[in-house]
Amino acid sequence: MEQQIIDPLQNLNLEQQQQKTTEQKSLSPPPPQSLNEVEKMIGYDFKNKELLKEAFTDASYKTEDGVSYERLEYLGDSVLNHLIAKLHYVLYKSMAPGELTRLRAANVDTEALARAALKYDLHKYLRHRKPLLDVQIQEFMEGILEYPSHSYGMIDPPKVLADILESLIGAIFLDTNSSMDDTWKVVERLLQPLITPETLMQHPVAKFHEACQKSGLKPYANDMWNKTGEIEIYINDEVIGRGCYKLKKIIAVNRAAHDAYKNQFGNKDGGIGA
Repeated sequence: MEQQIIDPLQNLNLEQQQQKTTEQKSLSPPPPQSLNEVEKMIGYDFKNKELLKEAFTDASYKTEDGVSYERLEYLGDSVLNHLIAKLHYVLYKSMAPGELTRLRAANVDTEALARAALKYDLHKYLRHRKPLLDVQIQEFMEGILEYPSHSYGMIDPPKVLADILESLIGAIFLDTNSSMDDTWKVVERLLQPLITPETLMQHPVAKFHEACQKSGLKPYANDMWNKTGEIEIYINDEVIGRGCYKLKKIIAVNRAAHDAYKNQFGNKDGGIGA
């Protein structure tokens, strides 16, 4: 599916750009709130409290024992993918593997998990020394106001939010003695509302490409991202779409494709839709 999205606008070089970051001085954030509150919110009491503590410790915090949530995040990612894949396999018996993959991806991608973490304010319990995190979360919250469900690549979710949720899932899995069933009881609540085939929408680039194919149109792009953070899309030497986002090229491309679709084909389905 990723290749299908990238192929239509290959000249844009859609590989996500790694933003160069400068070294930040370690600043001490406000003390995180009590992790006991997390247990109450998620409806699960940890037998091993150290697992919960580890799940909310970012590598930037630099504990004496060097513990961070990274290993739990790795585990939680695998557990979550298994749980969602199993759920969809059981619920949608006639759905093809490609469709199942697309549906699973929408439920477990960074934005979906970041939204769930934000809904429970999990970032307030994170031990970290990332001075820019609060600003990034605020920008994400503002983006959510424009896209109440899933933006499908139009906004930039802080990855740390998704990391927290995955590490929490990994911690629960270990604390339940590796019980998928017990872990799912908690995870299912955290991820509500899940994206279903009825609410799954189409990626803006794929949607624009498909509409152009049906109409016999051949779009091309003017890539100004390295200089201005902008992407322009043309049809017949006329600009029909623009997108700008200086931190990640892929988001600028998504925004340009969305704008181009809206201007060329209208917005009859109310936005980024199937």
